[in-house]
Amino acid sequence: MVGPISTHEHAHWSSRMSFLMASVGFAVGLGNIWRFPYVTGENGGAAFVLVYLCCAFGVGVPIVIAEIMIGRRGQAGTAGSMKVVAAQEGRSPLWIGVGYVNQLAAFLIQAVYAVIVGWVLWYLFKAVTTGFVGVDATFADAEFARVTSDTIGMLLWTVVGILICGGVLYAGVKDGIERAVNVLMPTLFGLLLLLVGFNVFAGGFEEALVWLFKADFSKINAQVFLAALGQAFFSVGVGMAAMMAYGSYLPKETRIASSAIIIVIADTLVAILAGLVIFPAVFNNGLDPAAGPGLIFQTLPVAFAQMPGGYFFACLFFLLLSVAGITSMVALLEALVSWLEELHGFPRHRATVVIIGANILFSLLSVLGYTVLADWQLFGLPINTAADYVSNQILLPLGGLLIAIFAGWFVTRKSSRDELALNSNFAFELWRFLIRWPVPAAVLVIFVMGVSD
Repeated sequence: MVGPISTHEHAHWSSRMSFLMASVGFAVGLGNIWRFPYVTGENGGAAFVLVYLCCAFGVGVPIVIAEIMIGRRGQAGTAGSMKVVAAQEGRSPLWIGVGYVNQLAAFLIQAVYAVIVGWVLWYLFKAVTTGFVGVDATFADAEFARVTSDTIGMLLWTVVGILICGGVLYAGVKDGIERAVNVLMPTLFGLLLLLVGFNVFAGGFEEALVWLFKADFSKINAQVFLAALGQAFFSVGVGMAAMMAYGSYLPKETRIASSAIIIVIADTLVAILAGLVIFPAVFNNGLDPAAGPGLIFQTLPVAFAQMPGGYFFACLFFLLLSVAGITSMVALLEALVSWLEELHGFPRHRATVVIIGANILFSLLSVLGYTVLADWQLFGLPINTAADYVSNQILLPLGGLLIAIFAGWFVTRKSSRDELALNSNFAFELWRFLIRWPVPAAVLVIFVMGVSD
């Protein structure tokens, strides 16, 4: 039997709760906090949520189970676990390439994502120091344009976010990641509930409930189904290397399938609660709920300036976003740090410094893509758009597809059954059926649609 690749002592989560906190922290990011509620309202409210849940449990959960299973069985990060499990099953060593596809996606996403988190931290600073007092739509638009044209300012706040993550990773799995998520995730949930409670009395809450929960089944068609499928795939964080890396630290006695289900439920719950935080302010102030990414940085500051208690709301809201961004960044970077540890024998501290340095360097390129390199293009697209396209439309679906194929067709039934240790034979057979047939087909559709767009 092939054991772990590195000779150093492999870290493990001290509890299942720590693993769940870290995994939910990874899955809950800036994108699904604003995007999920908006897409829900545009596509039939509660009817869309129902379709989304079917996709999340039918596609997202089986792949998450597969990623965690491979990670725990390999005990060697992402690429290392693919290599170990492939060797255990007598398969080609080329399967390690799936791990590298996932890690490349994580690196590209992180380089661009770190800049967005930098914006969030900058706006948190603005909220604390000004509370957006007197801000109107014209000023908010001009301020965001100034932020995205300030190379030094963007780089400064991007580096601040990356260094916060670096400090967490430098301390290790138990002393760093565990301690951080065990504080940050309860904080995130507490802030969400506090802000939802605030909105009950601030106005616009009833309109938000209708937006999110009024079922309109007439809107459900093939296009909406594809939107739900894509949202389920990307929201859970499939193919980003982090879930497999986190799974490699999971103790043997922890149930994988039930953990995956909890992660998806918590991720969805956070997204719905975020809608009850964002959209009451939008509706109460007559703003556009379809503002997309600009909703956070251009639309909501106007709402904060107009509402009673806006200073309080603005500070807590951007603190909430900062926590969501940092926990996602930690997971993406941990997948890369563990790669240097497990496959290349780097000490933890050295691996962290190398990955953080590389992340700062490539995030600088992303920053410059908004300013002095704004006219540069890759594949006929602006730098950041090209990086987003390659990672989200090509690498993630490709990685998810290959994980499903590997887990369903190249890991033996006995190995999967032993690792998952499901009490119900029906549950195991259901997972194995899904991961072998419907899941690859669904992910292939996501891949083809993404490339064709």
